Formats: sequence, C-alpha cells, structure tokens
Amino acid sequence: MVVTFDEIKHNQTIRCYIDEADRALKALGFTEHSYAHVTKAATTAEKILTELGYSEREAELAKIAGYMHDIGNVVNRIDHAQSGAVMAFRLLDKIGMDPNEIALVISAIGNHDESTAAPVNAVAAALILADKTDVRRSRVRNRNHTAFDIHDRVNYAVEESKTYFNSDRTAFVLELTIDTSMCPVMDYFEIFLGRMSLCRRAAEFLKIRFELIINGQRIL
Repeated sequence: MVVTFDEIKHNQTIRCYIDEADRALKALGFTEHSYAHVTKAATTAEKILTELGYSEREAELAKIAGYMHDIGNVVNRIDHAQSGAVMAFRLLDKIGMDPNEIALVISAIGNHDESTAAPVNAVAAALILADKTDVRRSRVRNRNHTAFDIHDRVNYAVEESKTYFNSDRTAFVLELTIDTSMCPVMDYFEIFLGRMSLCRRAAEFLKIRFELIINGQRIL
C-alpha cells in the first residue's frame, strides 16, 4: 500500500504525538519542536533528494520521515530517535505501508540524533541535513533575554537562516546571519559543532559537500 505524505500529515494519532512531544520539550526548556520544525524538516528533506535526482517516492519517504522524526520526545528526550523509530514502525505498519518503505523511514528516524546518528541511507542523510540546519530565532520560546541559556542565545542570535544548493548542486549550503553582539561565532560552534560535523557526513553520503556560511564568511 502506498502511504502518502498527505495521509501522514492528517493522521490524528501522529498529530497527537507531535503535540505532546513538543509540550514535553517545552516543559524541559527546549526550543520549538512542533509543526513549524517538523514541517520545515519534511519539506527540506524532500527538496534535497528531489534536487539530487532521487525518485519521487524516495523524496516523499524523506518528507514522511522528516514530519515524524521527533515523536519519540513524547517518551523522553534521551534516546528519542530510537523511541520515535519504534513508534513510527507501529504507526506505519498499522496504516499498511510496505515493509521496505517502513524500513527506510524508521532507519532515518532512528539515526537523526547526533549522539547516535549515521547517514545509513539517502533518506537518513536528507533528514539529518534538514533537521540539523533548522536554526532560527523563532524556535526560541523564552522571551526573557536575561534568562537565556547558551542554546537560547545561539538560536535567538540568528537573524536570517537560509538553506540552498550551490549552482551546480555539488554542495548543500547553510547560510546564517548572526548578531555577534548576542552570540559570538565561537558560541555557535560550541553548541553546533557536532551537528555540523554530522551534516558533513550526511552530505558526503549523498556525494556532495556541506558548506556553512556565517555573516558572509565561509566557515566549512
């Protein structure tokens, strides 16, 4: 059975888990992980595989993985990628998705957290790039600047964030404009070095480069 992204997006059980996972993270003080984040991850993952010439279905599976990738946070932030993969297996199996496609989606979800992540297939690589490059001011929930921790400060300092392919599609680029009075570039690296290294590995799996540009200067 071909399960479409539209079916996943409107599945009320999946939406419930997205809502409750984000509510749990909010209670723990994490940045936004609700529909803005998962939708952005989904559309970016789909775009990456589409622009690299993968099949329409592979791109749609990346979109599905992007939309569902954080549901494991409803269980616990620790090992949420693995929890989310198990939850996604049960949900997709119940809907009737083909086992080969379930395998791609759950391996991508189970390999997206930087502590255990690996670009084990193209869907996983696209999800890693899409998830880890979603850095933006609007993800910060805390509006009390004096109470910012380093994660809040780094995200809030991002005045503009863009992802795109270079002209010949040999590199996927994250371009940031950062208010350095709020967050020095070194603070960004302190928080996100692991994520950026993972993005580089994911890009290499897709036989492209990952580039990071901050305030007009290429860093990676």
